[in-house]
Amino acid sequence: MNRRNFLTTVAALPFAGSARTTKPNIVLILADDLGYGDLGCYGQKLVATPNLDKFAADGVRFTQFYCGSTVCAPSRCALMTGMHMGHARIRGNARTDLLPEDVTVAEILKNAGYKTCLSGKWGLGTAGNSGIPNRQGFDEFYGFLDQKHAHTQYPTQLWQNEEEIFLDGNFGPVRKDYAQELFTKRALDFLDRSKTGPFFLFLSYTTPHANNELTRQTGNGMELPGDHPYQDKPWPKPDRDFAGTVSRLDRDVGSILAKIKELGIDEDTIVLFGSDNGPHREGGNNPELFDSNGPLRGIKRDLYDGGIRTPFLVRWTGNIKPGQVSDSVCAFWDILPTFAELAGAKAPTAIDGISFMPALHGRAMASRSYLYWEFHEAGFSQAVRFKNWKGVRRKNRQAPVELYDISADTGETRDVAASHPEVVKRIMEIMSTARTESKTFPVRERP
Repeated sequence: MNRRNFLTTVAALPFAGSARTTKPNIVLILADDLGYGDLGCYGQKLVATPNLDKFAADGVRFTQFYCGSTVCAPSRCALMTGMHMGHARIRGNARTDLLPEDVTVAEILKNAGYKTCLSGKWGLGTAGNSGIPNRQGFDEFYGFLDQKHAHTQYPTQLWQNEEEIFLDGNFGPVRKDYAQELFTKRALDFLDRSKTGPFFLFLSYTTPHANNELTRQTGNGMELPGDHPYQDKPWPKPDRDFAGTVSRLDRDVGSILAKIKELGIDEDTIVLFGSDNGPHREGGNNPELFDSNGPLRGIKRDLYDGGIRTPFLVRWTGNIKPGQVSDSVCAFWDILPTFAELAGAKAPTAIDGISFMPALHGRAMASRSYLYWEFHEAGFSQAVRFKNWKGVRRKNRQAPVELYDISADTGETRDVAASHPEVVKRIMEIMSTARTESKTFPVRERP
């Protein structure tokens, strides 16, 4: 079935996901480079995140939810298209576009009757081409098209749908227009205008990502209006600023949740929160100070779990039991089929994801064979999650596969490959067969 016929079929399907008479609104909030250990509900001790901690208490906190990749653009591609890195259109941070034949979660929801909005960072298309949000299912878009442009928190211009607009407040000696506040304001406005639903809001923040260019100039790439309430902490300035960005993120998520309650649509709205990849060591901050990866090994650009496991929270008042902790193994490519099920729509068959709706109700998910990642920076690296086993191969396909028992060794500290050759063999088979070649992202191996 071609893309046009698929979307026409989706639009005609009745809602059959539950006993509800209306389709639930869906709000997905995504942080940028927020680590597994950066929230209080995941063990953070130095940075206060009361709104997100309450969010966790009011719904489901996942302990084994994985990002699409260890950097932003491919991770968001997995989220939008339901494809893991062996099949995704975008497998790295190069400027490239989704194509017309790609089916996104926004398109599925729009064709199921949803009003769709993206506020924040995109990273899956370039100006005037097929990958821009408005040509991939979003009725409204306000934010950054390009992940490099999104490094700055004080941009001089943003995109509004297909028009580039300028921010007068950031042309003077004192910059006034902070991107995250603009994105939050636009999201709140969308909620006000769309409360009758059904709607899909993708609030895609750019914090706590650092401004890498500013880091090279000043040593501190953590941009924000002020480091309150950490201004008196005996930490280096970049660390105080990092903590400030996380607290502002928490504050703004709290304002979204408060607006949903104010509008009286709590029980009609499922809200999800995660991060696109693991914590960074950029901007001058020190992730060890905050234990940003928690008990996990690695950070952004690693295929160990610290680089690809995300804090993930789901809240749906009156529909899922609060106070749950789920150990279900899920990934970003599961979001598309889950949202399709919520909307009573049909997901494409040729995707890698499965719905995690059962996990929201404490039930076992459908079985899956494995999770797969590949990473194209500094060589060609691969990772596989197979049952409780995790295999990692770095830089080239001739390198040995490291093997870890995640159930007994969360921090991936003990390579047990020599003791389990049969598991290593199976993981190597998956690494070989789980991918297709990509002209845009060819394999370039390093010694």
